[in-house]
Amino acid sequence: MPDKKNEKNYPSNFIRTIIENDLASGKCKKVVTRFPPEPNGYLHIGHAKSICLNFGLARDYGGVCHLRFDDTNPTKEDVEYVESIMEDVHWLGFDWQDKLFYASDYFDQLYEYAEMLIKDGKAYVCDLSQEEIRATRGTLTVPGTESPYRNRSVEENLDLFRRMKAGEFEEGSRCLRAKIDMASPNVNMRDPVIYRIRKAEHHRTGNKWVIYPMYDYTHCISDAIEGITHSLCTLEFEDHRPLYDWFLDQLPVPCHPQQIEFARLNLSYTVMSKRKLLELVQSGTVRGWDDPRMPTLAGMRRRGFTPEAIRDFVDRIGVAKADSLVDFELLQFCVREDLNKKANRVMAVLHPLKVTIENYPEDQVEEFEAINNPEDESAGIRMVPFCKYLYIEQDDFSENPPKGWHRLSPGAEVRLKHAYYITCKEVIKDESGNVTELICTYDPSSRGGWTPDARKVKGTIHWVSARHSFDAEIRLYENLFTIPNINDIEEGKDYRDYLNPNSIKVLKNCKLEPSLKEVTIGEKFQFLRQGYFSVDYDSTADNLVFNLIVTLKDSWTKQLKKMGYV
Repeated sequence: MPDKKNEKNYPSNFIRTIIENDLASGKCKKVVTRFPPEPNGYLHIGHAKSICLNFGLARDYGGVCHLRFDDTNPTKEDVEYVESIMEDVHWLGFDWQDKLFYASDYFDQLYEYAEMLIKDGKAYVCDLSQEEIRATRGTLTVPGTESPYRNRSVEENLDLFRRMKAGEFEEGSRCLRAKIDMASPNVNMRDPVIYRIRKAEHHRTGNKWVIYPMYDYTHCISDAIEGITHSLCTLEFEDHRPLYDWFLDQLPVPCHPQQIEFARLNLSYTVMSKRKLLELVQSGTVRGWDDPRMPTLAGMRRRGFTPEAIRDFVDRIGVAKADSLVDFELLQFCVREDLNKKANRVMAVLHPLKVTIENYPEDQVEEFEAINNPEDESAGIRMVPFCKYLYIEQDDFSENPPKGWHRLSPGAEVRLKHAYYITCKEVIKDESGNVTELICTYDPSSRGGWTPDARKVKGTIHWVSARHSFDAEIRLYENLFTIPNINDIEEGKDYRDYLNPNSIKVLKNCKLEPSLKEVTIGEKFQFLRQGYFSVDYDSTADNLVFNLIVTLKDSWTKQLKKMGYV
């Protein structure tokens, strides 16, 4: 259930309560948070929750939020990811101003602190391999086994560590471990590795370093150096908090930030693991990190989701301590709510069926006034051309209509949006029996959608002029996976076994009204009775491509209201 609002109209949650208490007690004078991504992939919708939380809290309490890249693993990091993360944060509407930092900024200080731990007898160089360390760590019920190298002298450890730094040893041959407690009930406290050898070029420091600090060691010290007051992270780091505090307690850091954990965002019908997302990209399952089916912010931006909708979504789901699965439909609802206010209404026919109005003059062309957006008076109007030959949707005609059918059928009359009433007189089929054309008549007195006799017509359909429309490519999207929870799969199966084969469908030769010829990349529209669409990056002057952002159907609204989200 989303949180209620407090007096300042902020979303109330346990983190805000902690911050307000800290400010009231004088524990902190100014709130300083940080968003600390690892530049080893593109950000996804789960990161949006953290971005909005960290930047939003700093904004609301008159503080600052840092953007800090935890760039401690040069084998997986890339400048491309750094640039994409910056773009995503800005796109969401946040600005770190001059508070841009990198963990690599602190490599010298981190190394000095590591030597301090060695000199204090709280760290040692271990010659066990990764596999051997893992094997001797124990389990939740069985204590670990001490390394045979645990009791090396301070002098030997300093010598070995400095030789590690000088590049004398091979990768995997040695590491630096904290000396804490191999019998601790918290496995993270069982002499964790804090430095390992990586002979790889770093995207910022080049080949200066051949040893790199581990995340748990780096993160807390970086927070302290920057004066972070509230270090917010997701629940999987809750068991790491004692280690976070241990490092800060052993070292002469400027301050001791408070780590606070919250539930990560789990979204139905997708995956939130950067490793799995990278696999989808590298295997060619999707067309890249910005594929519109991806849960990445780049993919959602390309599909046409708006930053306002994502921020609204994050506000609605709230901040809690317990993990839960949020339905993708809620995000789609937020997108609809936002686009409904902004997107101009236009007409597009995705599955064209030709209509000839036999009693309309052959060479006559009329123009009809169409309101661009009934939700936004400032959007104005446009003129839509009309002639003897039209296209309508194939689904708007039924030769044998079911009960309650209010669209076109033999002998039936419907309203053409903005234009005239027409009646179907004849159905033309090809040799296979497929309907290829409808011969209709129009009522000249019904111009603009009404008649002098106030005759009522229940059905209204959209259309485009065959002479004035143009062809475009439309890409329709469904969920990337076929089951809601990708973490809940059958034994022996892989998450890729649940990929939806119908997650994308490409329609060629769709017919669009002429006003859409002059559009810009990323521009968004509501195709009447179809859904919301965005102009894709693949568009050219000769071939416009539109992505389905979200359909108009909103079957979950009642359920969302019951859950308190709407």
